[in-house]
Amino acid sequence: MSKAGTLALPPALARTRDQARSYWSSRAPRERRLLLAAGYALAALAVWLLAVQPALRTLREAPAQLDRLEAQLQQLQRLAAESQSLKGAAPVSSAQAGLALKSATDRLGERGRLTLLGDRATLTVSAIDTEALRGWLQEVRSAARARPVEAQLTRGAQGYNGTIVVTIGGGTP
Repeated sequence: MSKAGTLALPPALARTRDQARSYWSSRAPRERRLLLAAGYALAALAVWLLAVQPALRTLREAPAQLDRLEAQLQQLQRLAAESQSLKGAAPVSSAQAGLALKSATDRLGERGRLTLLGDRATLTVSAIDTEALRGWLQEVRSAARARPVEAQLTRGAQGYNGTIVVTIGGGTP
């Protein structure tokens, strides 16, 4: 500390401070007021851009984001409950699983063809809509305890085309 309780500045900063003071004192009072107003305006802009605007944006976007997250949480909870119920369900024999797969595929009509090979079943679809495909997957998942392990689908103007491979009878992927 130097005289009268002020901090001693490094020489370069002290020179810069002295230059700023001499610049300020050489300005006319009207020019000083304009410089102060410009400084306050810049400070207000900086506070707005760095503190207020991001906070307002967060407040504005938070309800929609919370709704999306709540919907995702509910979906995950439904899937977890379904998983627990499937885990506790009695195993299905390969023959029963095959019958369930054939029954579900028959509901697709000409749009689906099923091929069974060991513990895997391949569904080939053409021009199938989303709801029919979702229904088939849900049915084979619950009735045949089949798990999808591979899907190669393309979406066209008439619906989905491609294949879905599922494992049955507790087979490993």
